[in-house]
Amino acid sequence: MRKLWIIFAAVLLVSFAILGLIGSEIFRQIPPIPNEVVSTDGTVIIPKESIMDGQNVWQAMGGMQVGSIWGHGSYVAPDWTADYLHREALFILDEFANNDFAQSYEALPSEEQAKLRQRLQDMVRKNNYDAASGRLTIEPVRARAFEANLIHYSDVFTNGNEDYAIQRNAQSDPVKLRHLTAFIFWTSWASAANRPDNTISYTSNFPSEPLVGNVPTESSIIWTGVSVILLIAGIGMMVWFYAGWPGYHGSQNAPDTDPLIGQAVTPSQKATVKYFIVVSLLFLLQIVMGIITAHYGVEGGGFYGFPLSDYLPYVVTRTWHTQLGIFWIATAWLAAGLYIAPYICGYEPKFQRLGVNVLFGALLVVVLGSMIGQWASVMHLLPGDLWFWIGHQGYEYVDLGRLWQIALFIGLILWLFLIARSAIPALKQEGSSKSLIILYLITTAGIAFFYSPGLFWGMRSHLTVVEYWRWWVVHLWVEGFFEVFATVVIAFLFAKLKVIDPVHAAYAALLSGAIYLSGGIIGTLHHLYFAGTPTIALAFGAVFSALEIVPLVFVGYEAFENIRHSQARPWLQQYKWIVYFFVAVAFWNLVGAGVFGFMINPPIALYYMQGLNTTAVHAHGALYGVYGTLGLALMLFCLRAMQPERKWNEKVLAIAFWTINIGMLLEILLSLLPIGLLQTYQSVSVGYWSARSPEFMQTDLMEFLRWMRLFGDTIFAAGAIIFVWFAVKLMLTGRVEEKEGKKLP
Repeated sequence: MRKLWIIFAAVLLVSFAILGLIGSEIFRQIPPIPNEVVSTDGTVIIPKESIMDGQNVWQAMGGMQVGSIWGHGSYVAPDWTADYLHREALFILDEFANNDFAQSYEALPSEEQAKLRQRLQDMVRKNNYDAASGRLTIEPVRARAFEANLIHYSDVFTNGNEDYAIQRNAQSDPVKLRHLTAFIFWTSWASAANRPDNTISYTSNFPSEPLVGNVPTESSIIWTGVSVILLIAGIGMMVWFYAGWPGYHGSQNAPDTDPLIGQAVTPSQKATVKYFIVVSLLFLLQIVMGIITAHYGVEGGGFYGFPLSDYLPYVVTRTWHTQLGIFWIATAWLAAGLYIAPYICGYEPKFQRLGVNVLFGALLVVVLGSMIGQWASVMHLLPGDLWFWIGHQGYEYVDLGRLWQIALFIGLILWLFLIARSAIPALKQEGSSKSLIILYLITTAGIAFFYSPGLFWGMRSHLTVVEYWRWWVVHLWVEGFFEVFATVVIAFLFAKLKVIDPVHAAYAALLSGAIYLSGGIIGTLHHLYFAGTPTIALAFGAVFSALEIVPLVFVGYEAFENIRHSQARPWLQQYKWIVYFFVAVAFWNLVGAGVFGFMINPPIALYYMQGLNTTAVHAHGALYGVYGTLGLALMLFCLRAMQPERKWNEKVLAIAFWTINIGMLLEILLSLLPIGLLQTYQSVSVGYWSARSPEFMQTDLMEFLRWMRLFGDTIFAAGAIIFVWFAVKLMLTGRVEEKEGKKLP
């Protein structure tokens, strides 16, 4: 155990040191934001602060929930960077063709087209930014292209666009529209202009646009190859390791009866019931928002003829859909941690129920307050800078206003305090599994403190800086410490049921945590390949994101271990479906996080796939498949522990289990995956802009595939309703005795 702790600590220290050093290099080489943009004839095109003002306009109206920038965001509207770049290129080529040949570019023979394309590439790839003055100089033809794009975007956001699911008056202020176009221009300029003394752009030539020479860099290809080689080598090492592993999951002789029967349910444990009721309601609400959001993809202006976008625009429903997923999953995990707390120390700490109730109230305020604020921001009801503080920050998964972020962070610190006051006294007790408790405390602290990077940027921070810290939250918080926390909790629960030895459980949890974090921490960088970062981020991200997949190859071992534990004694059959949910977590870990994750993670794959429906495949398979399924499993365990002697209607739970998982699988296989693969082909063969364009996305085939999602969505929703009905019925019927202060066995 001592060696494992040294390895675990070394993994954390070395990984965060590397992530920090690369972060400092990212900040040093961020794409510059010009003080002003002028044409060669001296005309000021974009005045000082206009680009940053435009970023704020974009954020307040929904940001990444309205299309995407540099590939990050939603999927219905275009990627604005790619869209601007393509429109600018066509405008310039047509003007060149008319001036030189009195014809349109399309009407010219291929030889003349090639000459004009080379002239265009020489123009847009030349970096005319002067660092001393902070001035960017562009040619007059690019200035005219800016004005043409301004007219186009003013029409899109003022009059709405059903193909993009953008509502009327999404933004109609002419001044703000010019700022917004300036921001989009800057993201486009950074994507094509070469870095100083280099031959690749600030975004490593992303997005794909052959007209301006945006093609994959040599580094993208080389590091993809390296990542695949290391993946194969890592799998080989894991095979050797597991072949010689002595089996530290070690089962012990399980008792003849359920050790939870007869245990007192403490006041704080009973207080967690309302958490699980809220989890159930938020789960259903998220599904409703997902159905509406998906429908906007085929009927952008309404819902079966009703003009829903006038009252509840796509940007709001998608914001709520993604945010509610994190809220209900996190609430389920937090509640499970609170329920387990008295088990750790063997008694109910004083005022524990008060703390649980206060935290519940704080979570409700954050959930409801942030949702109302986001709607108000998108509907232009918040004056001044209130959009940032209580409205919509515009960054996917951390959309909630800064005030709600701060409140949530304080709530997580309170949660850590409630866990720690149970865990720390347990370390002083004889016979306790100190390693398992310490690991539980560390992962709890990680969850609490690693939400704080969401506070490390301000209202006018550089987009690349925001992206670096945002992925600390999304990847390290959700996919990192929550992942290790889950491993520890599952180990603790089986140890509590006395089917595995606590020391062996601690060994297994510590080992798997060290293996996972060895790739997971630095693997955060794979989200930042094309976010204005230097090649070093791409190299480390490619290598370590491949290593993230290695431990997932053997999740089947964990699944069968769980099944074997559930068969140790006849009474364990009442935990059968809880264990099956744990098995489903292992399945989705392999398929959703592993297979579909690695499908898009290598640089050359992500270059063409980022922001397409292939990303949605991974997101659904990993976020719900792994974390959501585990949240439901933890809720079921707590409900079983409250009344271990109660007979469950397992047929209902079985129907819910299979319909939820089959529905998710059909949603991916019948709709999201084929759409994503067709988009990928279009991105490779034509350009990234085309894969996101309405001309491609609104074809009959794509419409048909979007409607095919209805089958999986309906089955999934039916299973979710059955599950919620089952769980809520358990919580609202039957009396749970509570005895404060009684010693827990």
